[in-house]
Amino acid sequence: IWIKWLVFMIGSWLLSAEPKITLQLPFLVGLLECLKEDYCLCYLHIHFVVVVQFHRQFEMVIPTEDSVITEMTSTLRDWGTMWKQLYVRNEGDLFHRLWHIMNEILDLRRQVLVGHLTHDRMKDVKRHITARLDWGNEQLGLDLVPRKEYAMVDPEDISITELYRLMEHRHRKKDTPAQASSHHLFVQMKSLMCSNLGEELEVIFSLFDSKENRPISERFFLRLNRNGLPKAPDKPERQCSLFVDLGSSELRRDIYITVHIIRIGRMGAGEKKNACSVQYRRPFGCAVLSIADLLTGETKDDLILKVYMCNTESEWYQIHENIIKKLNARYNLTGSNAGLAVSLQLLHGDIEQIRREYSSVFSHGVSITRKLGFSNIIMPGEMRNDLYITIERGEFEKGGKSVARNVEVTMFIVESSGQTLKDFISFGSGEPPASEYHSFVLYHNNSPRWSELLKLPIPVDKFRGAHIRFEFRHCSTKEKGEKKLFGFSFVPLMQEDGRTLPDGTHELIVHKCEENTNLQDTTRYLKLPFSKGILLGNNNQAMKATKESFWITSFLCSTKLTQNGDMLDLLKWRTHPDKITGCLSKLKEIDGSEIVKFLQDTLDTLFGILDENSQKYGSKVFDSLVHIINLLQDSKFHHFKPVMDTYIESHFAGALAYRDLIKVLKWYVDRITEAERQEHIQEVLKAQEYIFKYIVQSRRLFSLATGGQNEEEFRRCIQELLMSVRFFLSQESKGSGALSQSQAVFLSSFPAVYSELLKLFDVREVANLVQDTLGSLPTIVHVDDALQAVKLQCIGKTVESQLYTNPDSRYILLPVVLHHLHMHLQEQKDLIMCARILSNVFCLIKKNSSEKSVLEEIDVIVASLLDILLRTILEITSRPQPSGSTMRLQFQDVTGEFVACLLSLLRQMTDRHYQQLLDSFNTKEELRDFLLQIFTVFRILIRPEMFPKDWTVMRLVANNVIITTVLYLSDALRKNFLNENFDYKIWDSYFYLAVIFINQLCLQLEMFTPSKKKKVLEKYGDMRVTMGCEIFSMWQNLGEHKLHFIPALIGPFLEVTLIPQPDLRNVMIPIFHDMMDWEQRRSGNFKQVEAKLIDKLDSLMSEGKGDETYRELFNSILLKKIERETWRESGVSLIATVTRLMERLLDYRDCMKMGEVDGKKIGCTVSLLNFYKTELNKEEMYIRYIHKLYDLHLKAQNFTEAAYTLLLYDELLEWSDRPLREFLTYPMQTEWQRKEHLHLAIIQNFDRGKCWENGILLCRKIAEQYESYYDYRKPEQDEASLYDKIMDQQRLEPEFFRVGFYGKKFPFSKKFVCRGHDYERLEAFQQRMLNEFPHAIAMQHANQPDETIFQAEAQYLQIYVLQREGGPGQHQNLWVERTSLYLVQSLPGISRWFEVEKREVVEMSPLENATEVLENKNQQLKTLISQCQTRQMQNINPLTMCLNGVIDAAVNGGVSRYQEAFFVKEYILSHPEDGEKIARLRELMLEQAQILEFGLAVHEKFVPQDMRPLHKKLVDQFFVMKSSLGIQEFSACIQASPVHFPNGSPRVCRNSAPASMSPDGTRVIPRRSPLSYPAVNRYSSSSLSSQASAEVSNITGQSESSDEVFNMQPSPSTSSLSSTHSASPNVTSSAPSSARASPLLSDKHKHSRENSCLSPRERPCSAIYPTPVEPSQRLLFNHIGDGALPRSDPNLSAPEKAVNPTPSSWSLDSGKEAKNMSDGGKLISPPVPPRPTQTASPARHTTSVSPSPAGRSPLKGSLQSFTPSPVEYHSPGLISNSPILSGSYSSGISSLSRCSTSETSGFENQVNEQSVAPGSGHSGSEELVRKESKTPPPYSVYERTLRRPVPLPHSLSIPITAEPPALPPKPLAARSGHLENGTRRMDPGPRPRPLPRKVSQL
Repeated sequence: IWIKWLVFMIGSWLLSAEPKITLQLPFLVGLLECLKEDYCLCYLHIHFVVVVQFHRQFEMVIPTEDSVITEMTSTLRDWGTMWKQLYVRNEGDLFHRLWHIMNEILDLRRQVLVGHLTHDRMKDVKRHITARLDWGNEQLGLDLVPRKEYAMVDPEDISITELYRLMEHRHRKKDTPAQASSHHLFVQMKSLMCSNLGEELEVIFSLFDSKENRPISERFFLRLNRNGLPKAPDKPERQCSLFVDLGSSELRRDIYITVHIIRIGRMGAGEKKNACSVQYRRPFGCAVLSIADLLTGETKDDLILKVYMCNTESEWYQIHENIIKKLNARYNLTGSNAGLAVSLQLLHGDIEQIRREYSSVFSHGVSITRKLGFSNIIMPGEMRNDLYITIERGEFEKGGKSVARNVEVTMFIVESSGQTLKDFISFGSGEPPASEYHSFVLYHNNSPRWSELLKLPIPVDKFRGAHIRFEFRHCSTKEKGEKKLFGFSFVPLMQEDGRTLPDGTHELIVHKCEENTNLQDTTRYLKLPFSKGILLGNNNQAMKATKESFWITSFLCSTKLTQNGDMLDLLKWRTHPDKITGCLSKLKEIDGSEIVKFLQDTLDTLFGILDENSQKYGSKVFDSLVHIINLLQDSKFHHFKPVMDTYIESHFAGALAYRDLIKVLKWYVDRITEAERQEHIQEVLKAQEYIFKYIVQSRRLFSLATGGQNEEEFRRCIQELLMSVRFFLSQESKGSGALSQSQAVFLSSFPAVYSELLKLFDVREVANLVQDTLGSLPTIVHVDDALQAVKLQCIGKTVESQLYTNPDSRYILLPVVLHHLHMHLQEQKDLIMCARILSNVFCLIKKNSSEKSVLEEIDVIVASLLDILLRTILEITSRPQPSGSTMRLQFQDVTGEFVACLLSLLRQMTDRHYQQLLDSFNTKEELRDFLLQIFTVFRILIRPEMFPKDWTVMRLVANNVIITTVLYLSDALRKNFLNENFDYKIWDSYFYLAVIFINQLCLQLEMFTPSKKKKVLEKYGDMRVTMGCEIFSMWQNLGEHKLHFIPALIGPFLEVTLIPQPDLRNVMIPIFHDMMDWEQRRSGNFKQVEAKLIDKLDSLMSEGKGDETYRELFNSILLKKIERETWRESGVSLIATVTRLMERLLDYRDCMKMGEVDGKKIGCTVSLLNFYKTELNKEEMYIRYIHKLYDLHLKAQNFTEAAYTLLLYDELLEWSDRPLREFLTYPMQTEWQRKEHLHLAIIQNFDRGKCWENGILLCRKIAEQYESYYDYRKPEQDEASLYDKIMDQQRLEPEFFRVGFYGKKFPFSKKFVCRGHDYERLEAFQQRMLNEFPHAIAMQHANQPDETIFQAEAQYLQIYVLQREGGPGQHQNLWVERTSLYLVQSLPGISRWFEVEKREVVEMSPLENATEVLENKNQQLKTLISQCQTRQMQNINPLTMCLNGVIDAAVNGGVSRYQEAFFVKEYILSHPEDGEKIARLRELMLEQAQILEFGLAVHEKFVPQDMRPLHKKLVDQFFVMKSSLGIQEFSACIQASPVHFPNGSPRVCRNSAPASMSPDGTRVIPRRSPLSYPAVNRYSSSSLSSQASAEVSNITGQSESSDEVFNMQPSPSTSSLSSTHSASPNVTSSAPSSARASPLLSDKHKHSRENSCLSPRERPCSAIYPTPVEPSQRLLFNHIGDGALPRSDPNLSAPEKAVNPTPSSWSLDSGKEAKNMSDGGKLISPPVPPRPTQTASPARHTTSVSPSPAGRSPLKGSLQSFTPSPVEYHSPGLISNSPILSGSYSSGISSLSRCSTSETSGFENQVNEQSVAPGSGHSGSEELVRKESKTPPPYSVYERTLRRPVPLPHSLSIPITAEPPALPPKPLAARSGHLENGTRRMDPGPRPRPLPRKVSQL
């Protein structure tokens, strides 16, 4: 019981693991007893194994079971895992095919394990198994398995050259299947479809050559019944046939399959049944098919052939030719639906192969149809005696009848006794032979043509005396249908002299006779003449009178009979001794097929004549023998060589012939050097193999007969013969003369003589003879290339011969073989042949190197060939590979064979060989050259392309040899090239070889399957670790010379350490500590080590190398190593930096593995980019990752972010002509060209991202560069197109999401702000985040999470939208908590995500909150009114809804609630400190009433008819609202708070709330920005793309619980990212109101306004651009011309039109206002902003600035202020940054940004005070009036404290200048040279150049 249980457990374990059980013998015996039960056999299969201990440290376990079974088991295990992966990868086709193959292999394995198979069946099963294993391995990309006899080959048991040949043979067999030389056509007849059948049919198939107009095959004959179906369905061989032995030359388009159909029935097809009862063979139809249709290899099943009939019956004999030639007038279809159904298939290979592969065809039965005559190759033993007779035609007389006869021919074969031979007339294959033949009948035709082919397989013994008789009968069509005999012909088969009927056409005599003539008595007519060509003399006259003739064609195919008289004369030489000389001379003229038929008889004849009279006939017999021998060299008779060999061994009896043969042969050899014509001599030399065979056999017969007499004489004759040969070979001939040709002929056949000489001489004697003969060859190589090639072939055949396999003779022959090889290799000639010879040499050297003979041979080979072999490999691998596929294969073959030879030699070398080799070098230079050479060759050997991909076995063997050799050579390196003899080049080559050796793909065991890895480790161990230890050892031996390899080897060694092998890493990583130490000693730091480590890490890790384990190991090992170093601190810093870089690179690589571009990829790229810039200062890597980030953004269609990213690179470049090298995708170009290219790309991306304002700035920037070259058109066109898009296209407003990551499952707990995609709302964004983090939990509130969330073992996501605050509610109690989020960078920027750096919370009082809500609502109203008025809105509904929401505030109660809350006496008394705020709230309420009044007027103009009732309701409710506010007169409102509407729109009042920049309350403070746009802070429809500055945005959002408001606070010159939250629709027009003309604005002024809309801004101070401008250069005065002067109200007086001077810079910022200089005493007209750009300093602090009030009387502020005007009044500060000039209006919003402040400084104020114009006193009085009335001006700027002024990057900054350069004026905007008040313009100062800086070299 317990044993059964144990067996069950063991069996279960074996199903899931490798068998590794070791059992003691007593227990094993008990287990085997138990295993006799079938129950146990289900679970366990015992494997008996043998443990083999190798001379290395590894042992191999070899199972004793069949190796095919072992391979099957392991292979199926590997396939099982990969098969499941196929299903996972959805490779269904291969999945199912592999499943079937695996089942087949399991079935075959079961058959083998049973052990009941016969030897042949076992061999066949193994062949099937290995074929399927190889197929599966190839399909799955597994290794190619070398095999011998279907079994795997152990590479240790054979030489490497033999292993290479096995691999190469299998590789070629896999790639290029061998072309079959023999082909066969399978034909199966199925049915004949025809409507008018009713008679039996005969169908005759044959192959026809239309080129030669003759049939090339016998006929396939079958009979059909009356229904058109085969007559004998139970006999398949009657229905199908195989046309065999078709050569490749016969598979061409002019070979056709012809089908002739004969019907058996009445004479006429339409005759009545009782007309005649006799059956005739009559023509029915013909079909033709070209064999070219079958060359595609596809089986033609159910092919329907059309059946045709000739129009004239007399042309039946050539109907197939007419159809082939398409002579349509001579034939037509037999019927509309007539067709012959056949199945055809072309098969390839010899007939035995076809029998194996298509056994089912042969098992069911198939007839064989031969070719006519012999096949291309005549096989000995083939017995044939076939006479082919073609019944051609006849010429007959009418015989007294009025019409022609209906002639039928009947044929009989009659033997000499007069009896008819039975069953020797074959109509074709598929039909048994018959005794007589009846031809078909042609109706009324006295000249019938039949052309019917018949085969007569008559036995040889029946031929003599037999004849063929043809009887001619007239077939009557009368009722009786009788056949009347009217004549006969005959022809004998053999002539009296023994010759058969000659081939050809014979005209036979037609002898007349009567019906009752008795032809059975053959003696009566055999004496008559039978042919008109052979007439007897006495009957000559009588025969001439006959007019009737009959023609036949005969062709004999016989291996026993001949038609040649000369052949018969030679064979019967004894009867005619006088004809011997003539017969021997005529032998050369006899056809070869006749000679080989009688080969033995002919040879007996020749040696009989030689014995008869050797003196007289010796040379003639010798020449005849040479002719016969050379005849067998022909491929047609090549297979008769064994016949001659058998004759020599068994039948040859010429014991004395050797004397004459040697004598004649020596005579010919001696004449070679003298003879002029050597063709015959060359024929003799070509036949020397068989001549020597006859000589040797003759001598053996003589020795047997005489007991070994004359032995010395024979040896002397042979020696003399070979001396003559050596003399003849030693002669040198110039050019390709006859002598060299004779030498080549001799050498090509000489190796075949060795085996014959060995029959009579000792091995050493023969070896010495051969060595002397081959040694006599001339050594001059360049004489004749053809002769040199033949010499090498002779050497090759010598190595392949039996003589060379003997160790004794091999040691004698090896020097001469190596000599010729060395000579050819030195000249680099015949490399393919040299490689083959070398391979054969090493194949014969056994693996066991302990044999003394083998060791000596290796000594000789190393001394002779090692050096030249290395040079040859270097030479052929350095050549370019040939272009042709055949030549390329030869090139790869010769390279591989030489490599295999080198590896074989190195593997055979022992310690003694290596020591002798190293001692053989006389100087260190020679040793150095050798080591460099062999290291270079080794590097070539381990290239991936050296061997095919699946040759892992060969690669492992090669690597094992290489590492063994390197271990030997490293000692020589240490001993000879260290200390004072140190050689950098050779050490560098050594380390380079070692590194690429370890990095080979075939050695990365981690990529192998478990079983494959186990096999490799068992056989070779981990060679990487061995080489790594050797590297470490060699490195330690270098000492102070290590400095030569720092930092060059850091990259290679780093690549080695990244391999995931723990032992290798532990060995190699400490080398970096050593490098740091030596570098510290040399230079006091290790910056080179750090730089190289960082550079290589990026490239290596991006290739997928390295892992988290490596990072930890690198950190721990090096930290431990440097603990006691004096430079520990700097070392720790380096290790920490590298470790952090690894961490980021690993994160980046992991993210890049994901499919789609997401935030993780972009975030990791940004992290790496910043790391390279800030911590490592690696500019090149920084730029590389800029472009990687750029590509990611383009892929994700983040075009705005892509533009910001590319701008980072643009910032590193200047407008200079400095040349830049080729880098990434950029060609070699100047810095100016690259910067231009970048500008254009950035503009294009801003355009695609609909961030057109930013694109306009860059257009202006690049325009300055173009204009310096007077190229004005290009930038203007780009800029104009962007303006058009701002005017015409709509933009989407994205949401901004605040995302918090909490919990310990996240690597950090951080908060981010993300800019969403277009149309993306909270639900979609939240789902996207949850898809990225599937295990995260979404928090459902916006409150700050508590500590439990932070410490939870989970992932929490807190996501909410940054949104605007609520409207009026419980206003007196509505305290708002506003949260400001400070981001590390602004949005939009180089990413959609930026981390929240700081969070500040500020509480807002209810009054402040109410003020901000009113400001936002007023702004929204003005935007919608402006858009509606300028017809930018397609639909008026947004304005309608907004007006309705304010006037009829059903939810929050409207502004009346504010009155109730804040204007009551109780509140005012209890909050005296809020007096100013209450007044401000009152102003905003009155302003809102004004805006509503104007908005209703606009609404009335555009409202549709169906909405008129709603409009009327709004008007009524508005008057109620006004009365509730106490507003009666608009004049009072205007006096209290003047509001102005340019272009008919209300002007925006200044926001007084400190941080209320947008309806969304979150404020973003960027830390730094790649792009700060000082202007164009447009409040456009898209809060993202309208953003003109990268110091982005105010977004205000309120949490769902309304207890937290988020405020993103901008830097100076930032704009609102979500200002259009005030607009009702999400998509609004993006055009600014300043860019849109009012109906009254002239085109001229509109154009002027647009041209000057976006004047460039000054460049701020930065590290790159300092501020060298003097204060005196900071002011600029421009006269305002007609085209540029802003037009103001004509009612204003001159002092009222005077304004403050411009501040120190031209600002594009919509919110910049200059400080009002009221105490200077003068007012100066504002200058027109010039196109040239200026420079300003960045804001250092902000101050509260109040511009002067308008110079307009309050009494003039009546309704006229609502009248649209081309340019309305602006405050002085506004005019200096005129919206008309700066384009700072957007969507009807005020040009003053609610977050923007003046960037003024102390000295600017001073300049302004010194430079004010007269008239400032008036302005001052106006300002006093404002202050007294406590009413702030409409464009006041409130103080805001900002912590980080952000400088403008120089990429968008304007060069420093004192005045504009002299450029042509812009069209319609010409500048006047004088100011309006007549003062002169200041002289421009020189333009200072920017200070030098470090710019990018890339």
